[in-house]
Amino acid sequence: MSIQPSRASAASVGQAPGWWRRAVVYQVYIRSFADANGDGVGDIAGIRSRLAYLRDLGVDAIWVNPWYPSPMVDGGYDVADYRAIDPAYGTLDDARLLIREAHDHGLRVLGDIVPNHTSAEHPWFREAVASAPGSPARERYVFRDGRGPGGEEPPNNWPSVFGGPAWTRVASAGGGPAQWYLHLFDPGQPDLNWENGEVRAEFEAILRFWFDLGLDGFRIDVAHGLAKDATLPDLPPDADPSVPEDDHPFWGQDGTHSVYRAWRRIAEAYGADRVFIGEIGPMGPDGQARLARYLRPDELHQAFNFDFLRAPWDAAKLRSVIDATLAPLAEVGAPPTWVLSNHDVTRHATRYGRPYSGLEAWETWVERQPADRALGLRRARAAALLMLALPGAAYVYQGEELGLGEVEDLPEELLQDPTWERSGHEWRGRDGCRVPIPWSGDAPPFGFGPSGCTPWLPQPAGWRGHTVEAQADDRTSMLELYRTALRIRRTHPGLAGEELTWLASPPGTLVFERGAGLRCAVNLSGAAVPLPTARTTLLRSDAGDEDPLPPDAAAWYVGR
Repeated sequence: MSIQPSRASAASVGQAPGWWRRAVVYQVYIRSFADANGDGVGDIAGIRSRLAYLRDLGVDAIWVNPWYPSPMVDGGYDVADYRAIDPAYGTLDDARLLIREAHDHGLRVLGDIVPNHTSAEHPWFREAVASAPGSPARERYVFRDGRGPGGEEPPNNWPSVFGGPAWTRVASAGGGPAQWYLHLFDPGQPDLNWENGEVRAEFEAILRFWFDLGLDGFRIDVAHGLAKDATLPDLPPDADPSVPEDDHPFWGQDGTHSVYRAWRRIAEAYGADRVFIGEIGPMGPDGQARLARYLRPDELHQAFNFDFLRAPWDAAKLRSVIDATLAPLAEVGAPPTWVLSNHDVTRHATRYGRPYSGLEAWETWVERQPADRALGLRRARAAALLMLALPGAAYVYQGEELGLGEVEDLPEELLQDPTWERSGHEWRGRDGCRVPIPWSGDAPPFGFGPSGCTPWLPQPAGWRGHTVEAQADDRTSMLELYRTALRIRRTHPGLAGEELTWLASPPGTLVFERGAGLRCAVNLSGAAVPLPTARTTLLRSDAGDEDPLPPDAAAWYVGR
């Protein structure tokens, strides 16, 4: 195979190397990771009990979804107190212990900050509802008078991400007119007004609070949504409310950047190893270039690569996404990130088992064709080797290393995602990717909690073959594939740099070289393809080492 002139790089521009540039971060959805006290809900003590597992898996850091006190309208993304731990998860002392013990295991800990909105139970919002229009308390949020006679209509036509309008009317306070408040998500998640100096100062203090406790950084929820067009213009009738293209009134507004420049100064005051990762996107046709604006050297360190997550199982489209990612990020000195699943989307072992294997806007919340489980697993194994061979950082969602698929038959009466009700029962929601993960045993709770506990969402009986216990030391298992891949990624000099060179390869395949002659080949075609005969195979997703490489398989090797 000859080397093409195409060469991509994620090399830094004016930035010192940091641990986060090539880290593998494991996402812990705390409610569903490990339950230490048997109440059916995961907790901090449960995470602590599994730190050795995470260390041995080979990840560099854990990101824990929100653990703050919350009414749980939206799985903890409705925060009532940003300086405390929800009693269901533990205490601040438990959090301190987790951070200290994780550090002892060589693991960094990232929190999850939710700055776009608070809970409706937050003291600030309670005060705002009880105060008069125009009061300082209401200025912390986005309150407006309604339109039409008596203000009976919402201030504009903005929709909620979870379905229905993005405005809810509250009773008049102090004799003033009844106003509407903005909530781009659930009514229990009122949007903050980031033009308000008190809001900015409060969140800067919150960041310092957690940095003082030892957190290594934050994932930022809805990081592109803080600033809103102050004129509150209607969306055009044909606008996609989820895609922040140019001039979108509530996604990607320029005012957000000043917030992150201030946050970056705070992080750097604690040392160069404190980081921010933005949940930003999808960003539209020029998405990666728009994303790069948030990753300039004085703003965020990283952002999730939703274009990669959304891409179908197609060689040309994946290569296009990879190229479109590397080039603009290299210009601002930011490392790329790669992610296949998270707590908001259908697990990729299920997505890849469908005729259309990408992720259209909100497809994760709508049942499509039945998935071919075996096909999805083969592709998920190959996708893992593709992702982990790319330069930059990778994010692993809990359970993907076990080959877990989406649970799509949860009983309707057990669904908890607010999208189920807000969409008029059209979208089942995200609960299917949030089912508690299996650790051991032959029946629920599969070691998620003490024997006899009932997990907050039911686990499929078929997961007995996907437990950590069942897969450990089985060299053909998904778990051992991840362990081996992460060990090689950490130790092989070929994966230490930030460059990638595409090599010529048959249609429907991807072949690239990193450093020290290490190559990654992925066969996304419908036919087997040969590999070089003079090679040393490091790892294959199909657990074989014979030519040719079958469809839906990947290989790491050295040699030409």
